[in-house]
Amino acid sequence: MSEETIVRLCSPTLAGIKTANMFSCECATREELCREVRRLNARLGSKGLRVLPLSHKGGRALIYIYRPKLLRRDLGGSRSSEMLKREGYTCGNADICVAELVKRFRRSDSFPHEIGLFLGYPPEDVYGFIHHHSEGCKCVGCWKVYGDEAAARATFARYERCTEQYLQQYRSGRSVESLAVAM
Repeated sequence: MSEETIVRLCSPTLAGIKTANMFSCECATREELCREVRRLNARLGSKGLRVLPLSHKGGRALIYIYRPKLLRRDLGGSRSSEMLKREGYTCGNADICVAELVKRFRRSDSFPHEIGLFLGYPPEDVYGFIHHHSEGCKCVGCWKVYGDEAAARATFARYERCTEQYLQQYRSGRSVESLAVAM
């Protein structure tokens, strides 16, 4: 998995302004995937980031990069906890919820809709997507918005600016770990 891909797809998480990002990349073998994930965790762990493989099928891996501290905050909210309980998660511990999420990815070919909660999306938007799919959606950016459209558009613009700045810095020679903000 290339560092440029990580910067291009995960800059807001590297910057500490987003809980998590997820991306797909080529990865021939499970051993190669484990080696890459260990390498990234060694480089980014001290910055408060964690890298997990969600699945590996057909030479592609689905990677989840997140900030455990921010995820605990997000999943600790009453609306998020209620939604996760309804989906069968054991709430109260973000690490246990992440382990359950990984199991769900590995058992199924489809995305669990609650993934939005693990990516830092507003609970009302995750709820709207689960219950209404595309109907009633106010706008689409990083996610489908059913709640506060103005706040979501501002967030989308902030993520885009962050990604542009991080890509420019990376292409000027900065490493992924130097771009990652310690939290």
